[in-house]
Amino acid sequence: MLRTPTVSALVRNVAVRAAKPTVAVRAASTTALSNPTLANIEKRWEQMPMQEQAELWMALRDRMKENWAELTLQEKKAAYYIAFGPHGPRALPPPGEQKKVFAYTAAGVLLSLIIFATMRSFAKPAPSTMTKEWQEATNEYLTAQKSDPITGLTSEGYNGKGHVQSPSAKA
Repeated sequence: MLRTPTVSALVRNVAVRAAKPTVAVRAASTTALSNPTLANIEKRWEQMPMQEQAELWMALRDRMKENWAELTLQEKKAAYYIAFGPHGPRALPPPGEQKKVFAYTAAGVLLSLIIFATMRSFAKPAPSTMTKEWQEATNEYLTAQKSDPITGLTSEGYNGKGHVQSPSAKA
C-alpha cells in the first residue's frame, strides 16, 4: 500500500473512530407531560384531531421507554386508556342497537316467509311419482330385477324402506 499523506490521514481517522466508544443518545423526552394535556383524556380522546392523538401517543410512548417509576399517575392512566380504553374497535355499541338488529332480522325472516308462501301458492302439484303407491311399485320392480344386490333392496338382511318416502295419495 502506498504511503501518501491522504491514505495516512484516512488510516489515522479510521483508527481514532474505532478507538472512541460511541454513546447512544436517546431522543425521548425525559420531562413529564403536563397535567392539562392529560386531564380528562377519557372524555376528550374521541373528539381530538388525529394529528393531536398521534402526537400525544408518541410523547407518551417516548416517556414509557424510560423508567416507569418516573411516570406520573396521569401519564400511566392516559397510556392505559389510549391502549385499552373503550374507543375505536373496542367502543361500546350505541344504545338501542340490539333492538335494531332484532327488528331487521325479524323483517328479513318475515319477508323470506312471504316470498316462500307466494312461490308455493303458484307451484304445480307434486308429480305422480311422489306417492307411496308409486314408490312401493318401484321397490317391487327393483326387487324383481335383483338391482343392487350388495347394499340395496335385494341384499341379504336388508330391512329399510327402500324408495318409500312420501305419504299415500289416498290421504
